Amino acid sequence: MSNHAPTARTREKPSGDEEATADLKLGEFQNVPTLTLSEARLLINAVIDHRKSLRKVDETETLIKTQDYLDVFARFKQKENIEAVERMLGAKQELELFERSQLGSLCCETAEEAKTLIPSLSNKISDQDLQELLDDITKLRNFVE
Repeated sequence: MSNHAPTARTREKPSGDEEATADLKLGEFQNVPTLTLSEARLLINAVIDHRKSLRKVDETETLIKTQDYLDVFARFKQKENIEAVERMLGAKQELELFERSQLGSLCCETAEEAKTLIPSLSNKISDQDLQELLDDITKLRNFVE
């Protein structure tokens, strides 16, 4: 047995409160405002542009990788479309903030797909209402962006 000091810090055990299943349990993150990937992209780019104007940009590897990720996976690139999606999702008060941001990021094609990927939607919105919402969101996607 070695008498060397541990090489890593002990990791705090997860609380186990968080669960994004049919019964949404977000622990301390319940009712915390969330962003879609498109909103996060818009926000990060605005902050970077502002910092560039002040000549205070420190483009770390993490920031560059985050921007690259958001450029690939953000479904909406135009500010007007991002705001329109947020208005549509915001009108669905029966949905949790987390569920709304997931719908805006995943851009599911069918209500069945959405309820499979976001199980907590199952008893909150009818398939017909969800499909109408998804169709409206899809209309805003510009597939050549």
